[in-house]
Amino acid sequence: MRTPITLVTGPLGSGKTTLLRHILAMRPAKIAIVMNEFGEIAIDTKVIEGKNVRIAELGGGCVCCSLLGEFEAAVNEIIDKVAPEMIIVETTGLAEPEALVFNIQEALPQCRLDGVISVIDADMLVRFPELGHTTRLQIEGADILLLNKIDLVKPEQIEPLEAKLREINSTAAIIRTERCRVDPELLFGIGRQKKVAPPEHEHQPEFESFAFKSDKTFSRDCFERFADGLPASVVRAKGFIRLTDGAQLFNFVAGRWELEPFEADRTELILIGRNIAAEKSRILRALDECIAEKMTNDE
Repeated sequence: MRTPITLVTGPLGSGKTTLLRHILAMRPAKIAIVMNEFGEIAIDTKVIEGKNVRIAELGGGCVCCSLLGEFEAAVNEIIDKVAPEMIIVETTGLAEPEALVFNIQEALPQCRLDGVISVIDADMLVRFPELGHTTRLQIEGADILLLNKIDLVKPEQIEPLEAKLREINSTAAIIRTERCRVDPELLFGIGRQKKVAPPEHEHQPEFESFAFKSDKTFSRDCFERFADGLPASVVRAKGFIRLTDGAQLFNFVAGRWELEPFEADRTELILIGRNIAAEKSRILRALDECIAEKMTNDE
């Protein structure tokens, strides 16, 4: 019995991790979620350190896996150690899915590719209609397109967005969603038939990132002003922030951001954007000024 693999792809901040959290909450199955990092899914149970993969139990037989080695070696180790009913791979927002699709088809005979789901942010598509090369490939390669965040656009804008997606991919099913709320049964058992040729090019990343970690506590008011004032070069920021009134999960996408209560014992943020190295010292200085002790001392 070959293990089905579903790829979840889509641009930075489109809602991929939100979709994974929704699937885990809704679908009673032994699932292995494979991410580049565990970051955004709450993990407070034991972590198994493997040779190619780090595995954490999520309860209900589900596990979250972070790749340490080559993709194929890591998937083999997950199957040997966990024997999941299905594997869901969340690619990074900058990934072009066809290379992974080819890997699964050619290098993992014990698996079968069930389908490719691309999460597309409707609001971003309205505000930034010029599609980048990677986003176009993520739309082209999908079996299912989740047109997410439709609550953030006007109802009359939705059909033109769908027409735009169909121009790029005429065969994928398009499902409209808010916060990726979708019946998981629509996403699995697709049984993809398409064969993908080996990719012929090396991807040149157009984004760069840096991380910020701290054991200090931050002022909420100051941090909210910081989020409002992030430069336009920052496309995406995410992670945990310890505020004076409790830890929060921070999600920032192209000027829009939100905080939600989340268990975290320290602040860990990652900022992603175009040429943000030039802004790094200014951003870090602004964060530093939000440390709660400093603000109390300044008053």
